[in-house]
Amino acid sequence: MDKFVIKGGSPLKGTIPISGSKNAALPLMAASLLGSSASTLKNIPRLKDIYTFNNVIRVVGAQVTFEEDENTLIIDPENVNYLEAPYDLVRKMRASFYMLGALVGKYGYAKVSLPGGCAWGPRPVDLHLKGMEAMGIDISLEKGYVIAKAPDKVEGGTFRLEPSSVGATVNLLLASVLKAKEFTIENAAKEPDVVQLCDHLVKMGAKIDGIGTDTLTIRAVDQLTGIEASNDPDRIELGTFMILGAMAPGTELTLTGCNPEQLGSFTKKLRETGAVVEIDGTTIEVIAPKSLKPVSIKTQIYPGFPTDLQAQWATMMTQADGESKVTDTVYFDRFSYVPELTRLGADLDVEKNTVHISGKTPLTGASVMSTDLRASVSLVLAALVAENTTEVLRIYHLDRGYESLETKLRTVGATIERVDEE
Repeated sequence: MDKFVIKGGSPLKGTIPISGSKNAALPLMAASLLGSSASTLKNIPRLKDIYTFNNVIRVVGAQVTFEEDENTLIIDPENVNYLEAPYDLVRKMRASFYMLGALVGKYGYAKVSLPGGCAWGPRPVDLHLKGMEAMGIDISLEKGYVIAKAPDKVEGGTFRLEPSSVGATVNLLLASVLKAKEFTIENAAKEPDVVQLCDHLVKMGAKIDGIGTDTLTIRAVDQLTGIEASNDPDRIELGTFMILGAMAPGTELTLTGCNPEQLGSFTKKLRETGAVVEIDGTTIEVIAPKSLKPVSIKTQIYPGFPTDLQAQWATMMTQADGESKVTDTVYFDRFSYVPELTRLGADLDVEKNTVHISGKTPLTGASVMSTDLRASVSLVLAALVAENTTEVLRIYHLDRGYESLETKLRTVGATIERVDEE
């Protein structure tokens, strides 16, 4: 098992390219199974989750070719003949559950294991299943597997997501575009990942009204065709590097290949810290202030502040001059990073779904570990501003969501090395 060894304390300067979005790529990969011909997806990041989902798709019989040097993925669903997604693969990543919607939507049957993924918090799939039942799909549970059946077209109807959910919105879209005569999703997620999927499905031939709003209406078509499309840049990777650019005096980062419009309220909040944020098309420059102002945030569904950036924000606030707090209204228990940051010298206190932060505290290197993707990267950010050397253990979480992280950081002056924990 690998770890990062990071020597912190040096200002970072240079250019970092933003990779394609993992969270946007996975729904597009599932959607490729709905086509009658192969799809070519560009700007797909080389990440553990992508490789895992490639294997899930191969299991059902699709041909998957990943041209890694070109970040291009070709998925041909012509020979799909095994309509199951097994536990040993699905347990590794929650997004594998998208196979349920894709398979039952096109083939009228799916047997998919209940999912796994990061080890924090209850994130049930009840909404996915109840939404499919409301659509007219027959759902049953058998020894840890969900079995979905809909051999013919279903009537559809209306289903309201409470709360709004990206995963459930994606799965219901995949299930309905070929299957439901008319199906309306109320309180649908409006995240860029969902908008991109809707646009992608429409280009394949789907009929979807209300794209970009919280009400989506789908009317089934008889066939979708494979297409060539480019994946969006990763807005969470972008936000992470923007936070890094603001954390320590003397740091100046230029981020390329961005889509600034997908950041929602994040950019405004970052500017409130005193950081300079200059946007020029698809390029964003961030210059750290001499003194970082404390700014409290509360996560919300898009376009509010992303829950996937709250750990990084709390880490940055340990370097702000004063008190701040971070409240997560999306997931109430996403604070596994707090005791690890405390080991580095941060002054943090968790109360229910809020972490109270007292800054500015000097951070000093130590060995730390985490249990999920965004907590892991928050520890890397802390290590980069800490004195002496920090070991970040269990970095396999990072390999799930940040492409070539140590390489990108070294190009802007970071001292970071990947080594075997043993």
